[in-house]
Amino acid sequence: MWKSVEAAPADAILGLTEAFKKDSNPGKVNLGVGVYKDGDGRTPVLECIKAAERKLVEAEDSKGYLPISGSPAYAAHVQKLIFGAGSESIASGRAATLHTPGGTGALRVGADLLRQFKPEAKVWMSAPTWANHKGIFAAAGFAIGDYPYYDAATKGVDFGAMLAALEKVPAGDIVLMHVCCHNPTGADLSPEQWDRVVAAASAKGWIPFLDFAYQGFGDGIDADRLPVEKFAAAGLDFHVASSFSKNFGLYNERTGALTIVCPTAAEADVAMSHAKVTVRVNYSNPPAHGGLAVCGVLDDAVLRKQWIGEVAAMCDRIKAMRGALVDGLAARGVAQDFSFIKAQRGMFSFSGLSDPAVAWLRENKAIYIVKGGRINVAGLTTGNIDYVCDAIAEALKG
Repeated sequence: MWKSVEAAPADAILGLTEAFKKDSNPGKVNLGVGVYKDGDGRTPVLECIKAAERKLVEAEDSKGYLPISGSPAYAAHVQKLIFGAGSESIASGRAATLHTPGGTGALRVGADLLRQFKPEAKVWMSAPTWANHKGIFAAAGFAIGDYPYYDAATKGVDFGAMLAALEKVPAGDIVLMHVCCHNPTGADLSPEQWDRVVAAASAKGWIPFLDFAYQGFGDGIDADRLPVEKFAAAGLDFHVASSFSKNFGLYNERTGALTIVCPTAAEADVAMSHAKVTVRVNYSNPPAHGGLAVCGVLDDAVLRKQWIGEVAAMCDRIKAMRGALVDGLAARGVAQDFSFIKAQRGMFSFSGLSDPAVAWLRENKAIYIVKGGRINVAGLTTGNIDYVCDAIAEALKG
């Protein structure tokens, strides 16, 4: 049946990684895929996870299915992380959380759920956004629109244009937003700007959908959840898709969550009942191991403290690489100002490199960067930073 069907194009980011793997250049550098790398260029297993997994293996006595919504203990930990342990949203029971296969699974479950009850709604996304966002919501059947976000001239958020657009979004439409460490730009809103966005959502009646994939990689575990707390305090209906791929290093365990926040506990119960139906006809129930490992860390005071330290160390390494890139390019006499990279947050940076420069770096230096110039700063190490700075300087001078 496939003889007359054209092959689908490769994923823009994962396809780049496949090309990187096939490259025989020993000095090749992958700055494309959004996966944390340590100083040796590896994606590590956190020590706290190793300890929790050892306990889990010793104590585990069944591989039976989890409930459709996942472990209640896992859901409780997710809520404490995204709202804060003393949150009114938790105490009142007006938040319902499902364990999902990664943050991507959370986005898709939320999209399918909203599509069932908001079939005429349009989903608005930042320009730009993570490439898979549009694919996920389009596959669920939604029409997609953009709102202004990144200002290429200032290398920051064009907040005036963003807010003006959000104030025109019709009631009942859905607005997708990155909570912190915006992917792909690395440019985030200030607390005061979030206040104005929450006010716009309250006044206009659109539904916020928050993508929270990088908690701890911005200003810290607690500080990064501030936008979620602001939306919760406003008493709005909204969704949060969260992920433990980055901050627990559980990439291949696909460990995420969808949290549906409602004005009342009764409404949250209704939402959960329909969310379970959505899950049942999709993957039936979530994979257990990653969630159990997370619970093992967060249930143990010693391991929890160790986890917070490991997340802080990853964040500090990324910040150090941002500084090394900016200083390295300046030291090589590059005329273009890259100082804005130090102010960006999280793993990603809209580097300001043009598509011709990106293509030249790949073809001549085996440095792999996503079209548009987005780089994964975590792909930089003390071992490759000089090579990368030399290559960028050569590309820009050419």
